Amino acid sequence: MSSKKISKTIVYKKFSEINIEDEFFDSLREDYEGFNNWFIKKQNDYAYIHYNNNNKIDGFLYLKIEQGIIENSIINEEFNKIIKIGTFKINPHGTKLGERFIKLALDFMVENDAEICYVTIFDKHKSLIELLTRYGFIKEGYKTDNNDEGIYIKYLNRIKEDIYLDYPLVNIKNKNIYLLSVYPKYHSNLFPDSLLKTENPNILNDLSYTNSIHKVYVCAMNGAKNLKYGDILLIYRTKEEGKSAKYSAVVTGVCVVEEIRLKQEFSDFNEFYNYASSYSIFDRDDLQYWFNKKDIVAIKLTYNIALKKRIIRDKLINEIGLPKWDYFGFLKVSSSQFLDIIEKGEINSKIILK
Repeated sequence: MSSKKISKTIVYKKFSEINIEDEFFDSLREDYEGFNNWFIKKQNDYAYIHYNNNNKIDGFLYLKIEQGIIENSIINEEFNKIIKIGTFKINPHGTKLGERFIKLALDFMVENDAEICYVTIFDKHKSLIELLTRYGFIKEGYKTDNNDEGIYIKYLNRIKEDIYLDYPLVNIKNKNIYLLSVYPKYHSNLFPDSLLKTENPNILNDLSYTNSIHKVYVCAMNGAKNLKYGDILLIYRTKEEGKSAKYSAVVTGVCVVEEIRLKQEFSDFNEFYNYASSYSIFDRDDLQYWFNKKDIVAIKLTYNIALKKRIIRDKLINEIGLPKWDYFGFLKVSSSQFLDIIEKGEINSKIILK
């Protein structure tokens, strides 16, 4: 496998291609005796690397597949497949890169059909611990060979009925499901793992709305104001300019609604802007345009999973059974139609709770 560009700044590459002398690794050398030797032994393994504008490393994520029991722990349970976050370090710079790395790790867990994902962290890394526990990692004690290094585990099959703690699971029981359309110019930077094969990963920048698990999408489509916490959204990338929607409009991913806010719930534009700006691809002028409209809805959602295989409009109509003449901007979808899309989109069905 050769190096793979994930975005303009993230590359999945071999250890042998990574500069071990980069000052980014100095703190890891201080924390872990023998870090350099470990790094050299991993020369044929791969890691996610984030580079800043000066081509210096400011993010590193190494994932490893294991099985059996977690070594150096009091947890004796055996697992068929385990994802270990071998190394997770970022230099914080206000772009939600930590959330991007968590999503990469959990996607890797789902893709490899693992039962758990775990990481060991020193207590001093409080912000990273807070970030991981927000998405369901549970502290299960300390390493038996180092009582300063906690073990944090994400169990895929332990349901908390909370969309953050259960992330990336999608619970469709008693939930409404809708198709939500997004224009191509907004789509891929808002939903980076849903990038089409025809698109260049260089369009994906190191920005909060790209990296974050959370998104805010603003629209004025009929019915959107009826959305509720936990409802499911299928992201529908609208047609390419100059092409037929039949073959170029596609479903690309699955999101879960956190909350919705109507225009009248904001005291003024500044409050609306502060709410939406960190997680929305719309700039200030765009948001002012939307705020000037009468009936807008700000939808906050979690970006849970990208379809491996995109489903074109033609298949949505002729194979899934969506009504040809209905408006695909915001369209109700049945649970059976949703499950057909999940199957045809080649998503691991274990993340869907029925």
